[in-house]
Amino acid sequence: PRPQHPRDAMGQSVATGSVGGPGAPLPLLPLLLALALLAPWGSAGGSCPPRCVCASNILSCSQAVLSSVPAPLPRFTAVLDLSHNNVSRLRADWAPGRLAHLHALLLSHNGLSFVSTEAFAHVPHLRHLDLSSNRLRALEENLFSDLAELEVLLLYNNEISAVDRTAFDNLSRLRKLYLGQNRIARFPLELLRDGSRLPQLALLDLSANRLRSLPVGELQALPAWLRDRLYLHGNPLACDCPLFQLVARGRRRRLSAVVDFQEELRCLLPTAPAPVGILALAGRQPLNCSEAREAVLEAHLGDTVTLSCDTRLRGVRSQHWVTPGGERVLEEGGNGSAALLANGSLQLRALRPEDAGTYACWVAGPLLNETLYVELLVHNFTLHGPHDTLNTAYTTLVGCILSVVLVLIYLYLTPCRCCCCRGADKPPAPRDDSINSSVLSATPNHAAAVPREPCRSRSASATGSGQNGRFKVGGTPQPPPRHGPKAQRKVSDPDSVSSVFSDTPIVV
Repeated sequence: PRPQHPRDAMGQSVATGSVGGPGAPLPLLPLLLALALLAPWGSAGGSCPPRCVCASNILSCSQAVLSSVPAPLPRFTAVLDLSHNNVSRLRADWAPGRLAHLHALLLSHNGLSFVSTEAFAHVPHLRHLDLSSNRLRALEENLFSDLAELEVLLLYNNEISAVDRTAFDNLSRLRKLYLGQNRIARFPLELLRDGSRLPQLALLDLSANRLRSLPVGELQALPAWLRDRLYLHGNPLACDCPLFQLVARGRRRRLSAVVDFQEELRCLLPTAPAPVGILALAGRQPLNCSEAREAVLEAHLGDTVTLSCDTRLRGVRSQHWVTPGGERVLEEGGNGSAALLANGSLQLRALRPEDAGTYACWVAGPLLNETLYVELLVHNFTLHGPHDTLNTAYTTLVGCILSVVLVLIYLYLTPCRCCCCRGADKPPAPRDDSINSSVLSATPNHAAAVPREPCRSRSASATGSGQNGRFKVGGTPQPPPRHGPKAQRKVSDPDSVSSVFSDTPIVV
């Protein structure tokens, strides 16, 4: 009978055979797997270059004493390691064919001093590029523009002193950029200002360069998750209080770039022979810097303010605000004076005195949580605005009207000229004032206009008659009044003007 083949656990027969002679059984499955791994290098795609180690789609030529990139390169290469060699120039034709599968290129420790602007045209899907520990001196215009999918770029430990602001154009997916240990005196931080040119950047290493000053205002305006990985230690920075407050705030927020390299964050004082710690500037002469508070916002009654949740976490799953009264603001566009905006900020409308206090933003990230505090100060007065201008104009108008009314009362509403309305002991006015009084007086002096019985003084019989029954100064008696049409016209009261300017209260 024919021998039965053994079967595996799945019920399939396991083929056995002999290699080198009969009677030497060898499973065919491992052999087929080994042939499958070695098949690409023996196919039309290319063979493994000499002095290199090939494993599947990985090509390792590290420490092979190469002065140029080996050729030909298999078209299915995904990882190419050329580190620790002598490749000093990377020309545009280093890869004759398109390497559509290449996603990692390692060229560190080669003494590279030149990289063509067209060197990466044949590797459009590169995600990891290591050019560290070489002799590059400048990053030319549009040097990495062909690498639209690049995520990690290592350029540390070179001799770079000039960085063109267009060198990183079209790198919309770049997440990590290492430029430490170079000779950079100025880095174009405007690339990070609006977040549109490098929107995914989460780490920027500028440590151990030649930066002497920093635009603290621009750095403070960067997203918190980028400030968390902005490494600036090891630079000859000039000491000032804004720099101290920037670093102190990073320490208070436990930013990695500050906490992990706190001892290496140093600056230069004109009076100190050696660099001093930036955080040691608190209260130290001659600067005598003071630490700024976490986040303080000042506003006035009736204003509308927006509190920013400046979190350093990315991929936020949820967040909410807690008011000083302990109320939680969860929903976007909530009712009332507090509303949660789409970007996570809290908007407060028509501020009241009770809105002042400390607000907390609770953020839940994929790995950890974070709490941010914003102190709001509400001043108990309003700024000058349209409504204040209206109030001032209204007050001025009312004041003018009252002044005119008082003047009219003062001029026209005179007290009674009857003798019974005045005190009996009041001395008479001089005769010389009679004419002036008749001219200045606003009260008519015609008897026809105001018919009344003329008043006479009680002492007229004893002292002699005067004009209109008044005592005539000098004691000269007056002739008796004439009768007739002309006799109806009387001389004006000499006390009419005097009564206006007297201290007698005005009766309305």
